[in-house]
Amino acid sequence: MISIATMKLDILAFAAHPDDVELACSGTMILHAKMGLKTGIIDLSLGELGTRGDAQTRASEAEKAKQILGLQIRENLQLRDGFIVNDNESRIAVIKKIRKYQPDIILCNAVSDRHPDHGAAAKLVSDAVFLAGLLKLVVLDENKKELAPWTTPFVYHYIQDRHIRPDFVIDVSSVWEERMKAVLAYSSQFYDPKSKEPDTAISSKDFIDFLPARAREMGRQAGVSYAEGFTVERIPAISSLKDLR
Repeated sequence: MISIATMKLDILAFAAHPDDVELACSGTMILHAKMGLKTGIIDLSLGELGTRGDAQTRASEAEKAKQILGLQIRENLQLRDGFIVNDNESRIAVIKKIRKYQPDIILCNAVSDRHPDHGAAAKLVSDAVFLAGLLKLVVLDENKKELAPWTTPFVYHYIQDRHIRPDFVIDVSSVWEERMKAVLAYSSQFYDPKSKEPDTAISSKDFIDFLPARAREMGRQAGVSYAEGFTVERIPAISSLKDLR
């Protein structure tokens, strides 16, 4: 028997670690949730190797961010932080979520970045998207029911720490304050003058100041105040030049 999706999502974002989506494209998630689209996040790992905080803290922070982002679902595959690999087991885990939620759009990590998990996760999700559409690949859900194949036509990679020239940007000026609230939900990870934990690449005030600077840089290219950038795997077709504004 083929399992029927209980909740179809419009946009499903995958992230190597909790806070990847918040840092890179939380404005985009908030914006589309406000439009009435159903959105969700699948975190691949618990972020247990993070210098500050622990897995339990990160899970609590991710739940807080979920509410700010207006997500329908947020789940964690509990792959090994720092060692995300594009193997059969990991592919099947991602395929199950794609077939379960049948997203029209998938967002995933930058194709190349400072953290090796980011590029690895990008390739893992990209390959899983392809395999999820194969008719002869049988994948069972937790109830041992076959999950129907699903093809997601649009896969976009958000831009993270390292600068990558975007193929397009999303204007998030109208939700910028909410976006930063989602980021700062991860209070264990970011700037806190009272914290006694070790300093990291993202815990300084300079890093928090970098986030609006990056968004302004992306926005400047499109003539808006704040924007988030994405790269495409496949050039999307448009029906009219008027769709390009």
